[in-house]
Amino acid sequence: MGTSAFILTEKYSPEKFLADTIVAAFRSDAKLIFDNYKNLEEGRFSSTTLNILDHSYNSEKNNYQFILYVKAKENPSIYFSDYDDLELNSDRELYRVGTMEEVYGAEEIIYRFVHEYLRMNPDDYFWVADYDWVYRWEDMQKLKSLPYDPDWCYKNPKSIFEF
Repeated sequence: MGTSAFILTEKYSPEKFLADTIVAAFRSDAKLIFDNYKNLEEGRFSSTTLNILDHSYNSEKNNYQFILYVKAKENPSIYFSDYDDLELNSDRELYRVGTMEEVYGAEEIIYRFVHEYLRMNPDDYFWVADYDWVYRWEDMQKLKSLPYDPDWCYKNPKSIFEF
């Protein structure tokens, strides 16, 4: 399995997050596959997945897609603790949601999706797990003003905008 990415948010409900991801996929001109399959634990919602892609499902371009996991608020994997590593304020209780599996090869569709998601949720962050920085809505706005860089998510946004 390759590098994963996450949305970091202070206010989390699976239903609102699911709704926002559907709207972000729509606004980013992505295709969305969601069959409403719910994983349950003891009869309660545990998780579901969406496939967000930049092509028809039967295309040979399999890398232009990512799987997004939506997990229950009670799922212990959503609790975030890397505040110091990412230089984030630990006074905010953040949740690590919207796990994006396998970033490599899906950078452009993730770029478009994250831009639209953060437009709706400007206080949230986008984080690629192998790196010690996050992207904020302001960073995505600045990135949008530049020519697209396929390596955008592997670069610290502070270094991109230093002149």
